[in-house]
Formats: sequence, C-alpha cells, structure tokens
Amino acid sequence: MATVIRMQRVGRTHAPYYRVVVMDSRRRTRGVEVDVLGVYQPMARPEPKIEIDRQKALEWLYKGAQPSDTARTILSNNGVMKAYAEGKKPEELAPPAAEPEATAEAPAEAPVEA
Repeated sequence: MATVIRMQRVGRTHAPYYRVVVMDSRRRTRGVEVDVLGVYQPMARPEPKIEIDRQKALEWLYKGAQPSDTARTILSNNGVMKAYAEGKKPEELAPPAAEPEATAEAPAEAPVEA
C-alpha cells in the first residue's frame, strides 16, 4: 500500500487544529486514516503546540510512508527526520524531554506544643 503522512484539518472555523495522520495515498484527503501520529495546534497560545509520537512516525517512515511538505517540516522540528537520516531505529529514539511539573508543596507545619 502506498502510504503518505499528511495533515488532516479538524476543529472549527477560525480555530483549526491538525492531526498528523498516515493515509493511503490513493484515497481522498478526507478519507479514513490508517494511523494517527499526533496533533498540531497552530492557534494555541502563547505558541503553537506540536505533539508527535516520534517512535511511531519513524516506524512509518521506515515502512516507506512519504511525508507531505508541511508534515515533513513538523517532523523535522521534532527531530524525526534527523533520526531517519541517521538510520536510528524507533526503539533507540528517546522520548522528548518532558518539562518538570511544578509541584505545589505545602509548607511544613511546626508541631504545636501544649
């Protein structure tokens, strides 16, 4: 099956977001996707939000899926295309560094003496 990695538009008028999907290239653009790799939200504030499953994307590239120009740019920004060019296996690809979550620590209470 000839597969392609595309951006599938979803959302509302003036508030789009896109799914990065793998589709059969012989099907229509709004057709059924084979696999969903992630999402791209260009209207997110303060900056656009990109969430891609890097291992899954790399697996599809090794299977022969051809990314569209826009999908290639998004995959490049996440380091997937660099890993593909270097010949890394999907298992070797480390997940992106997660931002440490801010934990709300309550101040320790002093014991009350009676």
